[in-house]
Amino acid sequence: MTPRAIFESMRAQWLANQPTYEADLLADDVVIETPFAAPGRPTRTEGKQRVLEYTQGSRAVFPVRFDDCRNVVVHETTDPEVIVVEYELVGTHTATGATASAPFIGVLRTRDGKLAHWREYQHTLAIAQAIGQA
Repeated sequence: MTPRAIFESMRAQWLANQPTYEADLLADDVVIETPFAAPGRPTRTEGKQRVLEYTQGSRAVFPVRFDDCRNVVVHETTDPEVIVVEYELVGTHTATGATASAPFIGVLRTRDGKLAHWREYQHTLAIAQAIGQA
């Protein structure tokens, strides 16, 4: 799959309120990084099985239903296996009904048609405010 197709799969998973990654789209040695993750959250997860376990567990307890992924801008790079994506996730807190949004930037790298590396820069304050932790 192309980097764009993998991002579109991730986007579809978000909007279906499913864990972000599908097993068949991950390289065995995939690396997921969130350098600005909230305290107590990992900034780096390595390996297909660990990524799947972490994201499945996180999605199960995350109190937000994603309603939209908007303002998506995909930047091609000189490397055909790498894209940079800007986007905004809009969600509703499942307990309070409050709706909020947060901007993100992701750098996505594929290898042999699978996700090899995803580095996501999150607006952690906006996320914390959306789930009532700020």
